Amino acid sequence: MKIDIIIAYEQRYVRGHEKDFVPPITGIYLAALTASKHKVRVYHEQVDKIYYDTDADLIAISFFSGFANEAYQLADRFKNKNKTVIAGGPHVSFCTDESLEHFDAIVIGEVENIWVDILNDVETNSLKQKYYGEAKTLDDAPTPRYDLLSNNFFIKRVVQATRGCPYSCSFCTVPLINPGFRKRPVENVIKDIQYNEFKYWWERKIVWFWDDNLTTDRKYVKDLLTKMIPLKKWWLTQASIDIVKDDELLDLMCKSGCIGVFLGLETFGEGSLRDANKRQNIVDDYKLAVQKLHKKGISVMAGLIAGFDHDNYESIVNMSDDLMKLGIDVPFISVMTPFKGTDIYAQLDGEGRLLKDRDWSFYNGYNVTFKPVNLSSNELLKAHRELWRKSFSFKNSSIRILRSLLHLRFGAFLMTLFMNGFYGLKKLRKNYPKEMKITKNKNQTEKIHKYM
Repeated sequence: MKIDIIIAYEQRYVRGHEKDFVPPITGIYLAALTASKHKVRVYHEQVDKIYYDTDADLIAISFFSGFANEAYQLADRFKNKNKTVIAGGPHVSFCTDESLEHFDAIVIGEVENIWVDILNDVETNSLKQKYYGEAKTLDDAPTPRYDLLSNNFFIKRVVQATRGCPYSCSFCTVPLINPGFRKRPVENVIKDIQYNEFKYWWERKIVWFWDDNLTTDRKYVKDLLTKMIPLKKWWLTQASIDIVKDDELLDLMCKSGCIGVFLGLETFGEGSLRDANKRQNIVDDYKLAVQKLHKKGISVMAGLIAGFDHDNYESIVNMSDDLMKLGIDVPFISVMTPFKGTDIYAQLDGEGRLLKDRDWSFYNGYNVTFKPVNLSSNELLKAHRELWRKSFSFKNSSIRILRSLLHLRFGAFLMTLFMNGFYGLKKLRKNYPKEMKITKNKNQTEKIHKYM
């Protein structure tokens, strides 16, 4: 059987882009789970062209809520060509009935324990509408099919060592989609890191951990990093800010080649941190945390979210100055988005604050889908855009790059240069985050929201 795996995407910038940093692991991991008797292709709509006249027998589409409209259109077009189309991902797990209006079958939850059954059912014409995955051990998780990636990503080696997160941030679906905290055997992770069939030196050099919180289990991660030291790679990950309290861990991160850590700081306001249920973050500790990571030559990437109930226009825009004072090397700036299944969705829905004239395209992290407390929805959007423009101004981007020369190791400097250049160029070209338009098809938005 021939299978096309598609990671659906709707452009979030005015002009879009043809290349990106790193692919999500989903497509190439699902391909690795597929028996060798099947022929698999993987397409990332963000950077790859989708071929509707494919000879594939099965189309498998994965997507987040912000890309649901596009995924539905893809599914409808393929079904019109008599293709069998199935879907998975966070959106279909929480919006099952709506999704089944477009797909022949959907996967609810994780896929490992049911993928073989799904493919067998397709081959025997006995496909069910709903398949319920379970959170299983990762002991047998395979090495992703890196060979199926196009050349439109700068970094190709994405690795998952752990799955899940012990925290319950109000805006995050991870605890529901990937319950618990599970670890792959260290030797299997090392095998992925040793895969080197890449064209360019940086593709062979860089490892991007696709983990929600790699450092949760200290004993496990220290064992992993110790075994990574002889491999001489550069690696990046996402972690909680409390890693800076463990000096042994920081030493191992440095020795094993860590060049960047993404920290979900989210906000600089104590009230907004409570809104986020980010109990592990203490604003007064941010400065010391950044300094300790810089002391090890590690770049600090920080996620910031605009739109918590304690935010106002000034506090949002001023985050640009706050992150510069803090010494953040690469900021990632989004609008608070209440995804279905999260605590913040339940709160806003219960308070009648979800904007019912916004379809799924607004749920992309760059647009507003609810009524804020201290400003209007339009003011929140404007504040986010001003924060984005200030943060990636030529001045601030240049300062971050030049500053990184003083405290970062070579690999971390290159990464900081590349990422700031990537977003700084968008700013210079006025390729801003795209403002989604309210659809004129009221029946469609009403149809969407009846499932919410």
